[in-house]
Amino acid sequence: MTIDYLGSLFETHPIMWTVAMLFLINVGLSGFEIVIDLLTKKQRRWKDTLANCLIFVSHQLVEKTAYASLGFVALLPFYLITPWHIPMTMWTWLIALLVADFTYYWMHRLEHQHRILWASHSVHHSSKDYNLTVGFRLSLIEGLFEWIFLVPMILLGFNPFQAIVALVLIAQYQHWIHTEHIGKLGWLDEVFNTPSVHRVHHGSNNQYLDKNYGGILMLWDKMFGTFQREEATVIYGLTRNINTNNVLKILFVEFTRIGSDFNKCRNSRDRLKIVFGGLSWRPLYFDTTKK
Repeated sequence: MTIDYLGSLFETHPIMWTVAMLFLINVGLSGFEIVIDLLTKKQRRWKDTLANCLIFVSHQLVEKTAYASLGFVALLPFYLITPWHIPMTMWTWLIALLVADFTYYWMHRLEHQHRILWASHSVHHSSKDYNLTVGFRLSLIEGLFEWIFLVPMILLGFNPFQAIVALVLIAQYQHWIHTEHIGKLGWLDEVFNTPSVHRVHHGSNNQYLDKNYGGILMLWDKMFGTFQREEATVIYGLTRNINTNNVLKILFVEFTRIGSDFNKCRNSRDRLKIVFGGLSWRPLYFDTTKK
């Protein structure tokens, strides 16, 4: 496939109709849930909901820029050096979704383990509410680096279009699970990412931290020991909440915290660990500095 042809698939391939329909369904479901909550007077932080919607609008504006094609362009060199290419058929789309789901699991897990990645991903976890608009509460920065996790798929022979769309479909699947209106679903909670399973992932309770990273399937969490069922009432938000509805602060507060800690470091090794290390690591002398 030529580069021009691959690029044109984002406009001409039939699967893009599925992507568009899922997008519209997700927007519609979010609006419907808002109406239901208004009619039933369900407790909701409405300023938080507004912030989520403003972040969503920001994402749509970003999608209209060259920024949206960054991942595709960055993956092309890996595609060009790969000597074998997997054809796009119904079966290879199913395989691509499975491989992308495995990729998503590890991408998601690493975003929870390394501070510079968490700085972006924490945006999605910073709401103390849990509703469908939280599905729109996503960092504007993640697109700068998440394409890196698709490199193994390209080296396996999948083309950039198929790899990116497979990951997009996994992300779109997850929108409907950001709700409290759907309870436990029995055996489905053991196999798929469901509202109950994902509520756990958004919990700041100790028993729920770093659990249920899967995109569509819970297979990977069970395989790698990160699966947790919903038991105690979930407390949403961060272990250190940001307590703001300011969109800019929501999007960049963790980067400012990293910058503050970076400036306190006394050597290059500690600066590197502050940026790329674990979320809770700090040099021992930080406590002394605070006194």
